[in-house]
Amino acid sequence: MQPFEQKVWLASPTMHGEELAYMQQAYDTNWMSTVGANINEVEKLAADKTGAKHAVALSSGTAALHLAMKLAGIQKGDKVFCTDVTFGATVNPVVYEGGTPIFIDTEYDTWNMDPKALEKAFELHPEVKVIVVVHLYGTPCKMDEIQKIANKHGAIIIEDAAESLGATYKGQQTGAFGTYNAISFNGNKIITGSSGGMLLTGDEEAANKARKWSTQSRENAPWYQHEEIGYNYRMSNVIAGVVRGQFPHLEEHIARKKEIYMRYKEGFKDLPVIMNPYDEANSEPNFWLSCMMIQPEAMCKQVRSDSEAAYIKEAGKSCPTEILEKLAAHNAEGRPIWKPMHMQPIFRMHEFITAKGSGRGQTNAYISGSSTDVGADIFHRGLCLPSDIKMTNEQQDVVIEIVKSCFEG
Repeated sequence: MQPFEQKVWLASPTMHGEELAYMQQAYDTNWMSTVGANINEVEKLAADKTGAKHAVALSSGTAALHLAMKLAGIQKGDKVFCTDVTFGATVNPVVYEGGTPIFIDTEYDTWNMDPKALEKAFELHPEVKVIVVVHLYGTPCKMDEIQKIANKHGAIIIEDAAESLGATYKGQQTGAFGTYNAISFNGNKIITGSSGGMLLTGDEEAANKARKWSTQSRENAPWYQHEEIGYNYRMSNVIAGVVRGQFPHLEEHIARKKEIYMRYKEGFKDLPVIMNPYDEANSEPNFWLSCMMIQPEAMCKQVRSDSEAAYIKEAGKSCPTEILEKLAAHNAEGRPIWKPMHMQPIFRMHEFITAKGSGRGQTNAYISGSSTDVGADIFHRGLCLPSDIKMTNEQQDVVIEIVKSCFEG
């Protein structure tokens, strides 16, 4: 197999043309800053799509999460239960506000927060009042179970739906389950503004606070007056134009992402691997990224440091490092599963709770097949596959053959 002439990406922006018209509108009307018709419209579109009552357009999903932490009243030293397998942007805003993340282990069913581990966490820390959940790779959590636990203990949920716009759980859109919620329009997301994000909430007063904080907390005075700390977090009307042009294509993007996922699933049916799972009876992901995990018995020996990886080739077996190296050699982009937060150098001394109890984070040393640290196991055996909407079926067929070749004798 020859390398692809043009790179096959993990997930890149897919533009359609309408975006330019709304950007041009911002230019022609000279509304180039953080007010304008595009901002108003994308807030309406996001609220209508998710079912949230109020939406605040911001500069990034991280900004939305930060203001969510602030709205939740997190203070210095407060413990916060956080999803473990996620991107760092989920957790960093907890620290911005002085909170202490406690990481909750993952479940194999959805690769999301394990409700059993969350219940164990409340047994250990009944004082906690904030839970941060993530719908990893666009796959919804078991929200009924998590909400039931939160209600039982008087805690609120902050929902990181950055990756899951358009996904549903029991018919309800993600992005409206929590008290405060965030979505992202980063360049690799299901729809994009090149940047940008949205805070979603059912609380009008909270939305108004977030909107004020996002514009440097300017008071209603004829001069710049500030009575509390603010941030430069408001979305640009130009960026909002890109998002506005993308919104009509959301379902089209989801349909193509699902097709890619299903073609991988069919293509790998004879390999000792599984695709990233979801609760088929209750949820419909947006299939943002297609991922796979190698069965323990089919893993060759693999070790990772904080910046490097190595493996020993074994006939009939493979590992994420081999597959990712081979994809890269053919000019295709894959990626390891998000490294669990409790394994990150900055958070290794933070508490990590599984369904069986509490411990501390770990280094990269890991034995395949461990059932006591599900997140580490998924990280060890899993990888993200090229999932770009613009990837052709023919290109995907080659990717499938590349992966198959890694398991040959």
